[in-house]
Amino acid sequence: MSARVDPNLMSELKEYGAVEIEACFNCGNCTAICPLTSDHYPFPRNMIRVIQLGFEDRLEQSLDPWLCYYCGECSETCPRGAEPAETMMSLRRWLTAKYDWTGLARKFYTSKLWEIGSMVLVGLVVILIAFFSHGPINTDQVELNAFAPVEFIHLVDWVMAGGLVFFILTNIISMHNAILRKGLEVKVPLSLYITEAWNFIVALVTQKRWVDCSEDKDTRELLPWIRHLLLVSGYGLMLVLVVFFLGWFQTDDIYPLWHPQRWLGYYATIVILFGCTSAIWGRFKKQIQMHKYSHASDWIFPILLIGVTLTGIIQHTFRYLGLPLATYYTYVLHLALAAPMLILEVPFGKWSHLYYRPLAIYFQKIKESALQQELSPEPAPAGD
Repeated sequence: MSARVDPNLMSELKEYGAVEIEACFNCGNCTAICPLTSDHYPFPRNMIRVIQLGFEDRLEQSLDPWLCYYCGECSETCPRGAEPAETMMSLRRWLTAKYDWTGLARKFYTSKLWEIGSMVLVGLVVILIAFFSHGPINTDQVELNAFAPVEFIHLVDWVMAGGLVFFILTNIISMHNAILRKGLEVKVPLSLYITEAWNFIVALVTQKRWVDCSEDKDTRELLPWIRHLLLVSGYGLMLVLVVFFLGWFQTDDIYPLWHPQRWLGYYATIVILFGCTSAIWGRFKKQIQMHKYSHASDWIFPILLIGVTLTGIIQHTFRYLGLPLATYYTYVLHLALAAPMLILEVPFGKWSHLYYRPLAIYFQKIKESALQQELSPEPAPAGD
């Protein structure tokens, strides 16, 4: 059966950051040089061909974009300059929008005005809430928990966490349905979701596939993975402290330097600043392939995270110096940056790649095991 080429899909991918897709003549060099590709997942070549033919359903059901970790070798060696690595990056943005039933991810990825405007709006709402609902302002000494009662802030944290879990889980269900229902003809036994779950945990915690992407390269090529791992550890630690241990972390008591509350916070602060500033500096310098092109989403999340971290440091400093008003104002600014980062970026922006990629590896293992069971069914028990 002949397939009609649909140019609309290619044009749509360009809205998500794809460049020079039409230059590809499908030579296969990108697939041949990729250390992560396989017979079952021959990316980027297969993905580019699917785009050129306009097969949207096949793209939505594919795992390939998530299995790519953007080492950039395919683009560096492409004889046509078709930028296959950037096409894979744009596909991850496109898939994030496809999984999202609210439509916000699509708006954020295709419109700077929507993304930045939404961030500003949420930040202003936070400032207005703080202005009209803050507690007593003591100017004689710092009493942060009087100005912003920790019980109220903790309640808001839990409500926000509940909302995030809802949006993340519903989008994950959409991803699952596309890949393991529409994209797989065999039935998946429930037991496989349990036995293969360890793949998700390992991939989420270690991101070790990134190391496989850097195989046979010098230590400098491992720096993006190390930076990413440190950044995630710091961000994850700070998220756990704020959501589960806010009463211990937001306090008017000044703990000694050896106290875990101090050094855990300092560790998270240092690795977050290191990871974010390295990423932003790399995008300014454009010395490696993965930084050659930059989408707005590549800048917004690290900039927000740096802003949240720096305002946290400044507020922490003002508190130690005993400057009440400066502490309260900086705290509100800190919340005004943290809220849009969590509410918008985590479920709808680039941060979501952090869980979609490990999920893709998990779903890949489930697919392979389900197909293997279909090909080699267990023998029926012998009769009496």
